[in-house]
Amino acid sequence: MDITSHVPDAPPAWVKRFAKLGLSAKGIVYCLIGILAFMAAFELGGKNNQDTDKAGVFSFILDQPFGKILLGIVALGLLCYTLWRLIQGINDTEQKGSDAKGIAVRARYIFSGLVYGGFAFLALQLILGNGGGSGGDSRETLASELLKQPFGQWLVGLVAVGTIITGLYQIYYGLSEKYKKKIQKSGFKSQIEHTMIRAGKIGYVARGVVWVIIGYMFLQAALKSNAQEAGGSQSAFAFLENSSYGSYLLGAVALGLICYGVFMFMRARYQEV
Repeated sequence: MDITSHVPDAPPAWVKRFAKLGLSAKGIVYCLIGILAFMAAFELGGKNNQDTDKAGVFSFILDQPFGKILLGIVALGLLCYTLWRLIQGINDTEQKGSDAKGIAVRARYIFSGLVYGGFAFLALQLILGNGGGSGGDSRETLASELLKQPFGQWLVGLVAVGTIITGLYQIYYGLSEKYKKKIQKSGFKSQIEHTMIRAGKIGYVARGVVWVIIGYMFLQAALKSNAQEAGGSQSAFAFLENSSYGSYLLGAVALGLICYGVFMFMRARYQEV
């Protein structure tokens, strides 16, 4: 049975608007994560690592003038990103095919959509005043629930390995500049193309480093059978800051995440979706 037959094709203009709004919202989130992490690294403005996960970013937006309206716009953008990714995965708009490799890529699109749908829901919770847990707590909860299952340590270990592989692939994807094919096909001016490629490279590597550290923490949770060892971006930033030259390492990764956010903005503005 062809699953795409049950999902109507979206009008191209509608999909394009959703994609661009979604990429812009993702850019906002990553730029703010990077800025807050950089401030935490050098203790600027009283910021610390407790403010650097997704919930911290959303709370920061909420504390600004017209915060609920601003956060509502971000939540809407993240929801648009979710729908775009689901359309990519289910309708196969990128023509990845139905072989093993194509299914894997489409599954990655769907998973990405679901993750950002969760972020949109978290933002909505904060707007409605229902609180919301931090990214680190959610991963600790996941590790705790998995450890309660039969072969729980192995399950947490599988999550750890998958996360580390994802992070290493992000680093490879950035260093190999595989992402630049779509940029070059769009026929941008050389300066725009150069800036996008450079921002993308730095951004993907920084993002990959964070994923690898999160995977390492899950691995420690598996080996020690202790869910408190697991964590999200907040814990990953704390891990970097507590290392030798920690403030500089965290500052470098933070700047990289800002570059990733800028790359998302430039994709929304210039890249054909």
